[in-house]
Amino acid sequence: MLELEILDYRDPLIGVIVIFTIVFIASFLTYSLNIYKEKQSRKEYRKLLQRFELGTLKEEDYTHLYSTYNLPFDSIILLASTFIYEGKHNKAISVYLALLEHVKEPVKKEELLELLGNAYFKSGLLQRSKDIYLKILKFSPRNKIALKHLLLIFQNLNEYNRANEVLDALEELDEDTIKERTYLNILTIIDDPILSFETKSTQLFNNFIVDNNLERVVANYLIKFNKELFWNNIEEFDAMKIIDYLWYLDFEDIDWEKVNQSDILKEIYSAKGYILDEAKQSEYFELNALIAVKHSPVKAQLDLNFEFICRKCKKTHPIFEARCPHCSDLFSLVVEPKLGKPTINLNSLV
Repeated sequence: MLELEILDYRDPLIGVIVIFTIVFIASFLTYSLNIYKEKQSRKEYRKLLQRFELGTLKEEDYTHLYSTYNLPFDSIILLASTFIYEGKHNKAISVYLALLEHVKEPVKKEELLELLGNAYFKSGLLQRSKDIYLKILKFSPRNKIALKHLLLIFQNLNEYNRANEVLDALEELDEDTIKERTYLNILTIIDDPILSFETKSTQLFNNFIVDNNLERVVANYLIKFNKELFWNNIEEFDAMKIIDYLWYLDFEDIDWEKVNQSDILKEIYSAKGYILDEAKQSEYFELNALIAVKHSPVKAQLDLNFEFICRKCKKTHPIFEARCPHCSDLFSLVVEPKLGKPTINLNSLV
């Protein structure tokens, strides 16, 4: 009888049941352990996000989010880019350098290097930025982002020959470089140590006649170094496009003979208060308002202020630059006069 019971326990069905029981227990334990680990990871992840919201996320936290918690690369970059927008370029640089040690894919590494080069550029570390972009071009010679940044760097470093080489490379990639070459030519003339101010003025003016995009750059140079040439050719300039330069001129620096021959110049300097009876009104609201104030018995502290708006990115800037400081587009800043209290001429400080 005992022998028969032993044989019953050796039945194949019993073995199958035992195996399934063991597998079920093992699966349940594994599942429970994974659930526990996931809860712990989420808890730590929430702590990191909370630290980020408080503005205290550290460089190593980004690498943990990427390598340990598998947060998508694009999301990590988006988080790190907030430092650029806040002007914390050194913080962004530290994050990009930390991530470079963990990122292995060539495409992602190239993107990180581009961001690192841009962060160096924005922080004023031009030599480091140049080194980064040159490194990118060694393994990706057709990288337009690297080439365009190198162009800006070489221009800022007055390395105009190398800037021309970059333009040649961009032309090979079917990029439009006409405006860039025009501007580079102007910079070369202005910075030439051999040419006299007279020669520079003539060459710059001749370039402006060919391309009116250069109007403000050339007007600014002539007002500083060759007022005679400027006033002798004042009719070639659009007064409202250079109104800030005209507005801030001292009384003795103005050619009043030329003013008397131009209605818009009369309006500008009547609004300024240099002359009173030459213009009674203006089609431009700001000038018209100031002319009215000048003729009113009630004197008000009112003046023209100026800001510069980029036609491409629509950002504003308090000082004119040939290249938009936000989007780097050339000749896109336009002057906008605004009524306000008397203020300092910021353009005279640069």
